[in-house]
Amino acid sequence: MVLARNRQELILESLRRNGGVRVSELVRKLGVSDVTIRRDIGELSRRGLADRVHGGAALPEGSGGESGSPPSGTADRTAERALGRLAATLVRPGSSIALSAGNATLEVAAAVRAVADLTVVTNSPAVAQLLHDPARPDRTVVLTGGTLNPAGALVGPLTARTLAPLHVDLLFLPVHGFAAAAGLTGRDLAGVETDRALVAAAACTVVVAGSGRWGVVGLASVAGWDEVGVVVSDEGLPPEARNLLRGRLLLAEPDAPAPGTGGGTR
Repeated sequence: MVLARNRQELILESLRRNGGVRVSELVRKLGVSDVTIRRDIGELSRRGLADRVHGGAALPEGSGGESGSPPSGTADRTAERALGRLAATLVRPGSSIALSAGNATLEVAAAVRAVADLTVVTNSPAVAQLLHDPARPDRTVVLTGGTLNPAGALVGPLTARTLAPLHVDLLFLPVHGFAAAAGLTGRDLAGVETDRALVAAAACTVVVAGSGRWGVVGLASVAGWDEVGVVVSDEGLPPEARNLLRGRLLLAEPDAPAPGTGGGTR
């Protein structure tokens, strides 16, 4: 039998790798009851190492997810780079895009630097800094106003007001959680308000989220599935998610293609 301390370390490892984890998945992996797993999650929550969410656990605020994220580990960066590169294949020269703050969207930004005649709207100073280039007069970078949160994202009412009159072709949106019934959700209310404003400004919303976020339900709703055009995730996404997202799902592999090589839904 796996001791409680060892179980909790394994749960933390899954959280650090995926950002979120489902109780059902932990029950299957660790061979214990859901009551035991929930007790472990409760203990991690009391220690400030995890947040309880519907159906599982997530990293606490400021440890990853939507509305900005601190630097990830090597494995996380590799996965995020694959997501970002695949998402970037949707960007065409002459288009306007929005990038919500997050590690995955920072990778999208890195992957679209070669795209010509691009307008980028973002609430991430890191994304703005990455894409700002005085030698590229064909690129316009619009950085929203707002309150800078601990994760380095601009959020809140001022951010939403900045976004209200804008219109972009594509929004690339990392999320705290995405689930069949709940759609896209977040745990930080200021971040959720900002993401809602970004969704409203976009002709097409592209969710960029690893499979570990599937089934995680945060405090507040960001958008329903009728507002989502494309989901970029990875091969760990379960069958129920693949069925729901059929026709608008892109699954990344570590060697995801660079922009310009195409990429359709599957």
